Amino acid sequence: MSDSGTESGSNAKEPKVGSGSSKPRSPTPLPSNPLHYVVWLVLSSLLVYLWTAENNQDITAVPYSLFKQQVGEGNVRAVTMQGTNVTGEFRVGVSLEAKKNNVIKFSTHLLAIDDVDLLRDLEEHGVEVNSASDEDSSLMQLLTAVIPWILIFGLFFYSRRLVQGNMGGFGQVKSERYVRSRVKVTFDDVAGLEQAKSELKEIIDYLNSPERYLKMGAKIPRGVLLMGPPGTGKTLLAKATAGEAGVPFFHVSGSEFVEMFVGVGASRVRDLFNKARAQTPSLIFIDEIDSIGRARSSGIAIANDERDQTLNQILAEMDGFSSLETVVVLAATNRPDILDPALLRPGRFDRKVTLELPHQKARLEIFKVHIKNHPLAADVNIEELSRRTVGFSGAEIANLVNEAALNAARNNKKNIDAQDFEVARDRIVLGIAYGELLNPNEKKRVAYHEAGHTLVALLIPGADKPKKVSIIPRGRSLGVTEQEPAEERHNFTEAYLQTQLKVLMGGRCAEKIEFHETSSGAADDLRRATQMARQMITQWGMSERIGPVIIDNAGYNPYLGQTLGELREISEHTQEVIDDELKNLLLNTEQQVMQLLNNNKNGLDILVEHLLDHETLDEHEIQSLLVQARPSQ
Repeated sequence: MSDSGTESGSNAKEPKVGSGSSKPRSPTPLPSNPLHYVVWLVLSSLLVYLWTAENNQDITAVPYSLFKQQVGEGNVRAVTMQGTNVTGEFRVGVSLEAKKNNVIKFSTHLLAIDDVDLLRDLEEHGVEVNSASDEDSSLMQLLTAVIPWILIFGLFFYSRRLVQGNMGGFGQVKSERYVRSRVKVTFDDVAGLEQAKSELKEIIDYLNSPERYLKMGAKIPRGVLLMGPPGTGKTLLAKATAGEAGVPFFHVSGSEFVEMFVGVGASRVRDLFNKARAQTPSLIFIDEIDSIGRARSSGIAIANDERDQTLNQILAEMDGFSSLETVVVLAATNRPDILDPALLRPGRFDRKVTLELPHQKARLEIFKVHIKNHPLAADVNIEELSRRTVGFSGAEIANLVNEAALNAARNNKKNIDAQDFEVARDRIVLGIAYGELLNPNEKKRVAYHEAGHTLVALLIPGADKPKKVSIIPRGRSLGVTEQEPAEERHNFTEAYLQTQLKVLMGGRCAEKIEFHETSSGAADDLRRATQMARQMITQWGMSERIGPVIIDNAGYNPYLGQTLGELREISEHTQEVIDDELKNLLLNTEQQVMQLLNNNKNGLDILVEHLLDHETLDEHEIQSLLVQARPSQ
């Protein structure tokens, strides 16, 4: 079974913008980490060794006696004499062990510098004799040793400048700077976040007219933390704030400060804030700040020096603003519970703006933003779509519109019609359909399972009514039953949760009634029912035996190391009571559902029959079948 439910927010489409800074980039100091130099020195030494080895690999050292013998046999073509060192070439046709690998160059050492017999033998056999001074040899040796190092260090400095220009350098952060003339994102592009926009208007007013606040001695919040689920438009809202204020906007991600080398992240933080101070009034936006702003641990063994230093530098920079520096820092996270307390204290991120999943009116405005450039057919009802997307975030609404457009394009339509939106919604909420079940017995079992969910949802007062039921496999499910809430809920009463438990048990009970046994197909239903029942007992005070208390570690899993809250010791007796209450709640729910389905077996069989014939039933077909069955409560 799959119930409808997703997340929601606002995420207007962004124009492509440029990046860069009007000021030239200041040179970055060399990396301070000694490991960098050690690695570079080892690589340089290896290259020098290979250079010298390459230059000397064609010259073979031979004994002086062999050299004299070859001179006497006329196998020496030319020699160069330099002190006691002799280098030369044998003739191509010479047959010597020294000629292996086709090497004919040789070198040897004279026994005496005034060997008169050697000079006479060289003249008699027509050997070309050359001489070289010791100064030339020293210069050549010097050049051979120095030139590789010059090339290596030249390559080092060139690569450092290349990295600095393209990637922000070791100590520089790659921040995108958005200016009003380039960024056209304003609050008009952000739909459904009226409360958050009103909170940020004061920041915009301060960036435009800081002197008005300074005259009154007021201090504007230096940091504003945007909190909310993924896809609710935190990044878009930050860009719109900069667009409304018309100030330079530095946008970085928290992960850009994380590096392997200790101190690099802190250096990039300093560079970012220096850039912002040079462009005041300006706005800094740090996305996903939880990647570097996690609470610091006191345990030495699990401490992260690089992340802690980066966080400490952010704290120091935000404390270091003077009253004349008009710089505001925005940050976004969907995990505010793990942030370091020092980051949230007054004077830093002392103002928090919460972005919630949009309600029906906000979803309607978000749909209007995303369908602007899409040709819609006359049968598309945007208000109906906004009602059927409870729990969708702004990003998911944008995805829904895009999926509908893709489906229309695949079918060569001129406009996007209601059927395209229906297909797109099923694809997102229920999953991708991948064909029918080939096994008739399994297909019949799945039909009874889904019909059980559907019939229980129809018969129980207060339950979310079924919108669609299908036995076509989608995603990881063999069948799905989609429910649509009658209204948006933020608080869940005990009576409503009881109805949810009964609907979850409906599939398992229908299988037991028809086949007198259960199957593994109810595994996900049981998992969700158990989790919900445990929260009712231990977290929401809905058990008379446990009472109105919260038991934090009642859901502790010793294998996964997960808890529902802060770990706290509880007695074995309390744990036994929780287990008994959990078992009794689920068994009582199952008995009630079994009785309800047995009393309405006719309606269950009719639903199964039509599901086997049509595979998918919508809400109108389900309601008409219910009237035919005339079920009794």
